[in-house]
Amino acid sequence: MADLKKIPQRGEIPVEYTWNTADIFSSDQAWEAEFRQTQELVQSLSAYQGRLAESAQTLYGYLTLCDQAVERTARLHQYASLRQDEDTRAAQYQTLAGRAVSLWVELNSATAFDTPELLKITPETLEEFYAGEPGLELYRRFFAVLQDKKEHTLSDGEEKLLAAAGEMAQAPDDIFSKFSNADLTFPDAEDGQGNRLPLSNASFVPYEMSEDRALRRSAYETYYDTLGQFQNTAAALLDAEAKKRRFFSSARRYASPLDAATASNRVPPAVYRNLVDTVNANLDKLHRYVRLRKKLLGVDELHMYDIYAPMVSGASKTIPFEEAKATVYDALAPMGEEYRAVIREAFENRWIDVYENVGKRSGGYMCGALAHPFILLNYKDDLDGMFTLAHELGHAMHTYFSNRAQPPVYRDYVIFVAEVASTCNEALLMEHLLAKTADKTERAWLLNHFLEQFRGTLYRQTMFAEFELRMGELNAQGTPLTAELLCAEYKALNAKYFGPDMETDGRIALEWARIPHFYYNYYVYQYATGYSAAIALSRRILREGAPAVKDMLGFLSGGSSRDPIDLLRDAGVDMTSPRPIQDALDLFSSLLDEMEAIAR
Repeated sequence: MADLKKIPQRGEIPVEYTWNTADIFSSDQAWEAEFRQTQELVQSLSAYQGRLAESAQTLYGYLTLCDQAVERTARLHQYASLRQDEDTRAAQYQTLAGRAVSLWVELNSATAFDTPELLKITPETLEEFYAGEPGLELYRRFFAVLQDKKEHTLSDGEEKLLAAAGEMAQAPDDIFSKFSNADLTFPDAEDGQGNRLPLSNASFVPYEMSEDRALRRSAYETYYDTLGQFQNTAAALLDAEAKKRRFFSSARRYASPLDAATASNRVPPAVYRNLVDTVNANLDKLHRYVRLRKKLLGVDELHMYDIYAPMVSGASKTIPFEEAKATVYDALAPMGEEYRAVIREAFENRWIDVYENVGKRSGGYMCGALAHPFILLNYKDDLDGMFTLAHELGHAMHTYFSNRAQPPVYRDYVIFVAEVASTCNEALLMEHLLAKTADKTERAWLLNHFLEQFRGTLYRQTMFAEFELRMGELNAQGTPLTAELLCAEYKALNAKYFGPDMETDGRIALEWARIPHFYYNYYVYQYATGYSAAIALSRRILREGAPAVKDMLGFLSGGSSRDPIDLLRDAGVDMTSPRPIQDALDLFSSLLDEMEAIAR
């Protein structure tokens, strides 16, 4: 598949390399029937308004019915979203996805009364209810967490108004997604031999990883020159996103959008700032990495289009998807057979949509459907593609074990822990590959990739997190986020992180306009905290074996049954301390030592 220069249409992809959405709904007609039934269920919830304190049985009936409505609405949304992402141009699935979002809004509106009502039930009454209806005991943590939100909960009418605004609040992300994935097209890039190659969101980074510097530069300049034509539109969308965050956080009486975002995950906001501060204190290591990269590439000037290129020339190799599957499966042997049995099921039963096609959503993700997780890839036959497979499988395993172990109310794990399992898989894969080779050139090639993981995840995502902080600060000051301002802020931040050995041109100042995660409400810092935690967990698994695996499986099965900080602490990592981040950065330094020694 990777040898094809032309991006194939969806129907040209062999079925075994596509996911099987029939595991959710057998057909669009089945989806329609379920939609009607679920809509009726959602509408029935409003009949409980004013009655939640009536009796233990009424309260239990409402909570269990609400769980059903959430699960069924999620199932409808998952199917529609997966089908839409197969080809974002398909109007049929744009419509289904839009209706599913509307149903979420309808559900939120129908249940907007419940939080204020539930908060009025006294602790004494709740204890009586627990005794009168044993099934309510399951929701004891739910009520404890809810109580923490009391000061941020509004009146019934205000809650309903905010819920009704939910669909409108999705607009910046929805518009950006359609603009970036469906409407934005690029001229071809040109390689060093004058061959023209199709440029897309999915092919951009692989071209930037090429050893052909002419191709890297052409793709870089073509991509950002094209994106620059729409920079005012992109800035308006990001400005709308920042205003949305400020509106909702202010409405709920949070000190800032950051406080609101971290509170939703039950993580102290100090953890976010601790990450930024710790990484800023270690920027000398990234500057050292940039100097090494410049030396190994043998260039007079190092540009941002050189940042993805391998520092070890001629060592890259083609890794077909079937080989990647086998290697990842072997690398995860330290996780035990229970874990690997689920991996086999994912490979054998079409949980994964593998290759790029025209109109397909770019990037990669995991969708946590209850039937089983689904994984979207745009696989290229290279090392990065193999690591992306390992990464998304980590997400899938986290979801699978959580869904299996937890009741509906606690199945969803919070975003803060979402990147731990995925990056732990990546770390185990890297350790496996390094242990298999004694060849210095191949080892240097792998070390290059390991260093790139640190640069791309720990440093780059923290840089994104710092940009989001700045975006929030400017918005709080009432400063419009214009394209000119965003470019200036991003360019200065990029120069600070990459240091004096990197040439910072005007094009990289536009990178903010291509990052979808800036619409995910302070999400990106969790890649960096998750990576730090994953490095610690993977080393413990390799060092201690079965006891560490048991703790890790306990973490994966925890869902939201405990606070994320507690779940990680039980698995062996304390993220309230800078220690895991500093330890990871110290490992980065030691990898630099080895790479420099090999280079000498």
